Amino acid sequence: VSSGINAEYGGKGVLVPLTSSMYVPGQLADVEKVLIDIGTGYHVKMTVSDARDYFTRITEYITKKMEIVQKNLIEKDKLRQVTTEILQLKIQAQQQQSAQQQARGDYTDTINFNFSNS
Repeated sequence: VSSGINAEYGGKGVLVPLTSSMYVPGQLADVEKVLIDIGTGYHVKMTVSDARDYFTRITEYITKKMEIVQKNLIEKDKLRQVTTEILQLKIQAQQQQSAQQQARGDYTDTINFNFSNS
């Protein structure tokens, strides 16, 4: 649509989609109006200029939504990094505490066996 359709395209051969993977040959009968797929199987007949405006609006809408999603992803990535750093600090603290207990001989988490005969 962006390159423009004019009267010289009338009667030219086109491939018409029947399904997402099957096309049949056809001829362009009306160059004043185009059939636009607006989603979920619905199609609308529009003039070429209306179709151009429609696609411009859709492109702007999708671009704005992509920018919002990108901002959200950046925020979530920052939160993930902070969470990972906090977890690493907690693991390091726990490892240091465990090493200090072992150095002091404080084995409260181990099982003591008494081998004396009473």
